Amino acid sequence: MKNNTSNYSNDVITENLAAQYAQIRQHTVEICRPLATEDYVVQPVADVSPPKWHLGHTTWFFETFILLPNLPGYQVFNSQFNFVFNSYYETVGARVIRTDRGNLSRPSVSEVYAYRKYVDEHMNLYLTGSSYLADVEPLVQLGLNHEQQHQELLLTDIKYILGHNPLFPAYKENPTTQFSDKSKVSMIPVKEGIYEIGYNGTGFCFDNELGRHKVYLNNFEIADRLVTNGEYLQFMEEGGYGDFRYWHSEGWEWVQQQQVKAPMYWYFIDGKWMHYDLTGLNDIDWNDDVCHVNFFEASAFAAWKGMRLPTEAEWEIASHYFSWGNRWEWTNSAYLPYPGYKKEAGAVGEYNGKFMVNQMVLRGASEATPSGHGRNTYRNFFQTHLKWQYTGIRLAT
Repeated sequence: MKNNTSNYSNDVITENLAAQYAQIRQHTVEICRPLATEDYVVQPVADVSPPKWHLGHTTWFFETFILLPNLPGYQVFNSQFNFVFNSYYETVGARVIRTDRGNLSRPSVSEVYAYRKYVDEHMNLYLTGSSYLADVEPLVQLGLNHEQQHQELLLTDIKYILGHNPLFPAYKENPTTQFSDKSKVSMIPVKEGIYEIGYNGTGFCFDNELGRHKVYLNNFEIADRLVTNGEYLQFMEEGGYGDFRYWHSEGWEWVQQQQVKAPMYWYFIDGKWMHYDLTGLNDIDWNDDVCHVNFFEASAFAAWKGMRLPTEAEWEIASHYFSWGNRWEWTNSAYLPYPGYKKEAGAVGEYNGKFMVNQMVLRGASEATPSGHGRNTYRNFFQTHLKWQYTGIRLAT
C-alpha cells in the first residue's frame, strides 16, 4: 500500500482520518438497514457470507490490527470473536471455516452491532488522542479500503441471499423504470508501442497495483461500451451455450455439468426472460449492460463474435478513452504479481499475494462499488467459474 501524508500536519491528518473512518463505517450500517433480522444469518452457498459476519469481520480488522497493538490498555470486546471473525489470516490464529459462517446464530445481530459501537468508540479515541502515531495511517487506510471492499461484497451477498429466495423479495423500492438507450458499439483503435501500467499516484492503493512497469502492446481495438443484455440474448438464442467451439475446455465442462443457459438471476417465466435485481423480479432492460457472467461465458461470447477479451494492460491504457464503472470487466489476463512485487511481513502480507494463482483479473468497478473506491489501476480478481459478482464484458480485437 502507498500513502503520502507529507503535506499535512498530524492534527489535520487525524481529524480527517477520524471523519473518514466514521463516514465509511456508517455506510456499512446503511447498507444493512433494509434487512430483516432473519436476513443477517443466511449463507446459501460457501461463497456467500452472512451480512452479520461482514459486520463483525470488518470490525475485527480494526480491533486486531489497529487497537490491540497501538491503543494502550485496550481490552477486546469478546475474546471468542477472533476465532469467529477472522477470515483467512493464518498469522492471527484459528478461525471458523468459511462454510460454517451460516451456522453462527450466535453472537446475535444486536451483539455484533454492540461490538461495532465499542470498536468505533475506541477507534475515535485512538485517532483523535495523544497515542495516535502517523505511521499507523497506512494500516488504517488499508482497513477502510478493506471495509469498502466488504460493502460491495455485502451487496452482492445480499443479492444472492434474496435472489435465491423463492419469493424474490425486494431489498429496496423499485423506482420508475427507465430503460436505457444504447448506441451502436464503436471500436477504439490503440497504436502499438511501449506503455506503462501500474499505480502512479500519491493516495492509497493496494500492494498488487504497485510496481509500475513498461509493457509492449501490439495494435489493438477495444469497444467503447460494454456488451448489452440484448446482445447476450442473441448469443443465447443462436445456441451459444450449446456449441463447444466457443468455449474453453474447462468452460465447456462447466456448462455441461451445471446445465447453464443464461446469466445468473435470469429466469424464463411465462414465455419471457426476467431477472432479479435488488428491487425484486423485473423485466430485463435489453439495452443495459449484461451482468453476472463468469469468465467462461465472457470468453465464449467474445469467441462467438469473432473477437476476444482485452488484456489488463490493454484495458488500463485504453481506459482513458471510454466510460467504465458499471460492471467489473473480465480481462484475458491471469492474476499474477507485477515485477518487483514483495509480500509484506506479517498478516498484512496475506491480503493479496497468496491469491495470485488460478484467478483472472477484472478491471474497472461496478454499480455496487462504493463511491471513491474505484480507479483504473485497481486489480480485482475472481475465479473463472464464479458469476455472483457484478461482472460484464468489453470486447477487443
